[in-house]
Amino acid sequence: MNIFVASLPFSADDQDLREIFEPFGEVTSAKVIFDRDRNRSKGFGFVEMADKAAAQNAISELNDSTYEGRPLVVKEAEDRPQRTERRY
Repeated sequence: MNIFVASLPFSADDQDLREIFEPFGEVTSAKVIFDRDRNRSKGFGFVEMADKAAAQNAISELNDSTYEGRPLVVKEAEDRPQRTERRY
């Protein structure tokens, strides 16, 4: 299950995100989205967990919890809408 995590501190990296979720089950990937121009986190990321029940437990436990003084927003990631091909 893919999980969206927002309100991360700008200092957070992939390993920090993984460590937040590992107590709830196997994390198959953890990615903090970075702003290349500023070379820092954009404050959100995605976690993929192998087990759906573990992922749902992590969402319910971590949503509105505090990490490094910031209240986390944790929810199931939504599928990206299909991009239509642009013709010019």
